[in-house]
Amino acid sequence: MTATIDQHRPTAAEPARQGPEQATGDTGTAAADRPTRLGRLTRARRLVGRLAAAVAWVVVIAGGLVLLVPALLGLDRYVIVGSSMTGAFDRGSIVFSEDVPVAELEVGDIITYRPPASSGVTQLVTHRIVEAELAEDGSGVRLFRTKGDANESIDPWTFSLADARQNRVVHSLPHVGTVLTFLADPSHRMVLLGIPAGLVALAALRELVAAVRTPAAADETDTASTDATDAVLDLRDAPTAPSAASAGASA
Repeated sequence: MTATIDQHRPTAAEPARQGPEQATGDTGTAAADRPTRLGRLTRARRLVGRLAAAVAWVVVIAGGLVLLVPALLGLDRYVIVGSSMTGAFDRGSIVFSEDVPVAELEVGDIITYRPPASSGVTQLVTHRIVEAELAEDGSGVRLFRTKGDANESIDPWTFSLADARQNRVVHSLPHVGTVLTFLADPSHRMVLLGIPAGLVALAALRELVAAVRTPAAADETDTASTDATDAVLDLRDAPTAPSAASAGASA
């Protein structure tokens, strides 16, 4: 009867031993997968932050080049804020002008000038010359009239240019003026540079938090595995309940 009980004790304990081992293996796999997923998320956050920072710097550098390079070439820059020249260049374009003698100006040239005070217009105007004639008083002064390409009528004023030289438009870039106008505001530049910097800082913070949490999760996993193993040992050391075979042997 004792031999029958001894033969069945290891057989009954073996399934209990295998169960916790399988559970421990699954927990280890989950713990191993967790750092892998964390690493992928961290790399993705870093990539997004770097791309945002790169885009912001490209915009700032491009804007700086648009301002710096023409200045080195001796060109003046003007941002078009109206729509009277639509067709030649649209609102938000930036135009580049060269400095030429007034005597060289011809009909068809586009100039940026300030209309006479009697016109009531106080801002600079970029329009096309449609008339250029000498004054009738014999003074040799050239009189001009201009018109916006999108306007139906000629500007209602005749003017002369006081200086011996005048800016004449030689090139334009569409929509760039809008960007430069935006960047001209210091608060806008701070926002443009602050957003990618904030994304990078947020990604670094999340990575730090994840790094702190990962060891804690690993400790919990190890504790759970130890408890499961201890439960198996406790079952093996506990008195064995009579099985059907041993009860039969007793009978």
